[in-house]
Amino acid sequence: MHRVEIDPTAHLLTISWAGHVDLEETRRCCEEVQKRLDGIEPRGRVLTDLSRLESMDHECAIHIDRIMELFHRRGVDTVTRIIPDPYKDVGFNIMSLFHYNYHHGVHIMTCKNMEEARRILRS
Repeated sequence: MHRVEIDPTAHLLTISWAGHVDLEETRRCCEEVQKRLDGIEPRGRVLTDLSRLESMDHECAIHIDRIMELFHRRGVDTVTRIIPDPYKDVGFNIMSLFHYNYHHGVHIMTCKNMEEARRILRS
């Protein structure tokens, strides 16, 4: 399951993942992100919440890659991730090297819980 939310006043797009995520789920999420990306300003922020993720099929990388590219093209400034278990990173950190750091130095932060992420996003 996924959920995409936009908070235009905070210039924040949030993607939450839960349960087991397969290729079709990530495809739908990518389409939704593409439709809603105009809701955040260039230099906006992204929050990715993996706290309820149980597993993600490795084939999902193709759509995660596309989502990161959409963020790159939009000019996202900051990516904050909630990853309570480092083993559930599912390749986000490695893919980020190619889409964010390599191209234009997006600031990436990883948190263990939502409380920590909110503190970071407020600062």
